[in-house]
Amino acid sequence: MEALTGLAAAIAIGVGAIGPAIGIGMIGSKGLESIGRNPEAAQKVQGGMILAIAFAEAIAIYAFVTAILIIVSK
Repeated sequence: MEALTGLAAAIAIGVGAIGPAIGIGMIGSKGLESIGRNPEAAQKVQGGMILAIAFAEAIAIYAFVTAILIIVSK
């Protein structure tokens, strides 16, 4: 039973981290692309990027907390 609990937790964090990782990569890519096109707007773009990355990272933290709850609830 412990093996299944560990596997469930690993799947929860693994699947839960894929989306935010892809999202953060896309945010960074598009943000740098827009700064390259319009360097004067770098401050506004950077602020929006940081906020969007924080929201995407929160989703990964939710997956991490879920994985911990799976392990603890055995």
